[in-house]
Amino acid sequence: MQHPAGNDMDPTFYRSPADAIGAPPEQLAYVVAFDRAAQRPDALTVLDTDPGSAGYGRVVGWADLPTRGDELHHFGWNACSSAFAHAGHHTDGLRRRYLLLPGLRSSNIHVYDTYPDPRQPALVRTITAAELADKAGYSRPHTLHCGPDGIFVSCLGGGHADGPGGIALLDHDTFDVLRAWETDRGPQYLAYDAWWHLNQNTLITSEWGTPSMIEDGINPELLLGRKYGHALHFWDLAAGKHVQTVDLGAQYQMVLELRPAHDPDATWGFVGVVVSTEDLSASVWRWSLQDGTWRADKVITIPAEPADPPTLPPALQPFGAVPPLVTDINLSVDDRFLYVSCWGIGELKQYDVSDPAHPRETGSVRLGGITGRVAHPAAPAERLAGGPQMVEVSRDGKRIYLTNSLYGSWDDQFFPDSVGSWFAKIDTDPAAGGGLRIDEKFFPHGEDFRGLRVHQVRLQGGDSSSDSYCYRT
Repeated sequence: MQHPAGNDMDPTFYRSPADAIGAPPEQLAYVVAFDRAAQRPDALTVLDTDPGSAGYGRVVGWADLPTRGDELHHFGWNACSSAFAHAGHHTDGLRRRYLLLPGLRSSNIHVYDTYPDPRQPALVRTITAAELADKAGYSRPHTLHCGPDGIFVSCLGGGHADGPGGIALLDHDTFDVLRAWETDRGPQYLAYDAWWHLNQNTLITSEWGTPSMIEDGINPELLLGRKYGHALHFWDLAAGKHVQTVDLGAQYQMVLELRPAHDPDATWGFVGVVVSTEDLSASVWRWSLQDGTWRADKVITIPAEPADPPTLPPALQPFGAVPPLVTDINLSVDDRFLYVSCWGIGELKQYDVSDPAHPRETGSVRLGGITGRVAHPAAPAERLAGGPQMVEVSRDGKRIYLTNSLYGSWDDQFFPDSVGSWFAKIDTDPAAGGGLRIDEKFFPHGEDFRGLRVHQVRLQGGDSSSDSYCYRT
């Protein structure tokens, strides 16, 4: 795999969060879309995000995968701003050019080149499930980040067994699978997300479940038995060795998205918890380093909302309530605003986290929801299914993008009459203290995606959840 010639640094690599915030806004968004029935190929779609363009808010590019049944989920760039700290990669023409698309069900990873035409990504490589299993011992690739020794790919399953899950390391240039990243995993078994504090030589991982625990929807027996993940793990990044486990408590089931502070000198971040078995509430926790030891404290609790059982899907009728189901969170590049997706109740919440130990809610919008089915202003007659799920924030913190699908089998469990497909944009003004406003001109949905469901978003030039920085200023 060849990178563009020349020694100039990619202009979308930013030395500091402030540089990223001051960069030009994104013109395009990349969104993965999948066919739940696995009868058609999944796709990498391209959306126009330029308000001055005639194509604003519309699908302007499309690339079908060569396979079926992948179920595209999370995906990411081959490189990011942390390349400034990667030995041998800061002057060799490395670019934020390739998008790696893991198939959560197939275990294939498809690599697409966004050059020379960013609206027409081209397939350049497929990393097969067999290569991932044989060389790293893992399956079900989930989340990826460009890191110091290669591309880190968190995986939910073992290569030839249900678990343990962990991290596969890919070559920066060729995308060959190198090995399992861990040298000593300690007690870690369940996997989900992985992120880091580069300057502190610390990697953090979270927990969901093995493939058998998640692929057919939430298993009530496992949930009530508190068998899903409920811990954070802290690692020596350079050595690949497990250092510490922080158990949030077995009642806090499914510890998912990790959002470390963008300030490279910070030693804190946020993680979302899907549900508490005690009261169906969801929560957000803040981890921090104190006196050399990592700890986690619950800083946000979002209660379940009562509902008439007949209005609920069968899985929730015995409880007579709608759980918020926090399935994604995102932290603005300036570390000031935290966004929390409450997929179950159909709400996106905005919190001012200038004091990260004491978040303060500053905005909220509702779209979809298990019982609410709140419509978008652009289509007021359509009762929306799904809800704010994957949330992505622009580098300058002024635009928030939302998709509505969680995971195929889980969609079907909570929205048995169809989850649909939609992609929304929310505006905010950080300088004015926040607050959320739905962009009525931006709402691709339904057949705009040819009937496929949409999941994660990546923004051209980088975004708040895919970059880590090496310098404060």
